Amino acid sequence: MLRTLRPVLICLAIALPALVVRVSGLHLTPALGLVVFGAGVVAAAFVLAWAAEAAEVDISGGLAVAVLAVIAVLPEYAVDLYFAFTAGSRPEYVQFAAANMTGSNRLLLGLGWSVVVLVSLIIASRRSGQTVRELVIDSRYRLELGFLMIASLLALIIPLSGQIHLILGIGMLALFTYYLLRVARTEDEGEPELVGPAARIGALPARLRRPLVVIMFVGAAVMIIACAEPFAESLISGGRSLGIDEFLLVQWLAPLSSEAPEFIVAIMFAVRGKASMAIGTLISAKVNQWTLLIGSLPVAYLIGGGGPSLQLDARQVEEFSLTVAQTLLGIAILLTLRFHRLAALAMLGLFAVQFGVPGTEGRYVITAVYAVIAVVLMIIHRRHLVPTLTAPFRSLRSITEPVASPGDPSNRPGSVPDHR
Repeated sequence: MLRTLRPVLICLAIALPALVVRVSGLHLTPALGLVVFGAGVVAAAFVLAWAAEAAEVDISGGLAVAVLAVIAVLPEYAVDLYFAFTAGSRPEYVQFAAANMTGSNRLLLGLGWSVVVLVSLIIASRRSGQTVRELVIDSRYRLELGFLMIASLLALIIPLSGQIHLILGIGMLALFTYYLLRVARTEDEGEPELVGPAARIGALPARLRRPLVVIMFVGAAVMIIACAEPFAESLISGGRSLGIDEFLLVQWLAPLSSEAPEFIVAIMFAVRGKASMAIGTLISAKVNQWTLLIGSLPVAYLIGGGGPSLQLDARQVEEFSLTVAQTLLGIAILLTLRFHRLAALAMLGLFAVQFGVPGTEGRYVITAVYAVIAVVLMIIHRRHLVPTLTAPFRSLRSITEPVASPGDPSNRPGSVPDHR
């Protein structure tokens, strides 16, 4: 039992100083506050992720799993919604809401997808004794790709209009709700695949596991709610005191902190040879962020005292353009449900290049590169466009049927087969 609880207790010890400071009302320097509250968010995120995974043992079904996935990304949402809510009375915070959202999405796709695919291919190559160049993804994930494609087309409205309007937000929330309903109809695939601490917690007897999971959920949620505001403010004030662009801190440090557990779980799946499940986990997370998170921002802004839309400046429009283009490229790569090693390296390279190309002109050049490659791939794989776009409105059986594609056999030499 102690071995099972040890990771949870370690996270509790890491998060406790943040809770003590928050409750006592102590004032920390910006740099120290960034460390203390950032550690609290990261520790709580790990506990929440483990609880959400372990809960799959007792809560079966597609809808339950999808809801638990939303709970697992609560840290990311808490910080971003705080920025959006505060922007309702302090317009300068709009930039931070946009920064956090675009950063989390680009990090998830540019770094998360790429690294998981590359790790999966390395593991598969070692186990097979031959070079493996591509990952085959479960055909069920065409459903997620379809929702991602529809959401991306809707998201194009943001850079074109220079705002995130409440009507668009409601549309995104409706799309996410429909996504949950569709996922709820998917067949139960049996026992959930758990890794790490979640697996040990899930193996406990029900009389111990269930109250423990509830305590973990409640404790992590309390910690996240307590740390969200001071962590967000520490990012801004800490950036100013350290001479670092606070926009960049909000855009990259906050998402990296809150999404670390999700990345680690996906990588652990990849290391265990569950390649399709590993990338599938991150694809589902991308759907959550690209629908629920975007849709929630104008709602939080309105509740915070703002108007019906978040008005974006030139820099934010640039960031959204880049994020939409990157998402479309990710969809284009996965249209055939195969992720090639070269595609993963290209995604990772383009993600890294953006940090060395400051300024609006450079960012739009990268955006154009993403868009051109995406269009070319969509033309090449055009027979997969309609099946993917219509997947959210078709039966699961028709989604999992292979799309006729000359010269594209189901099992090529040098690919990771899809073990379902």
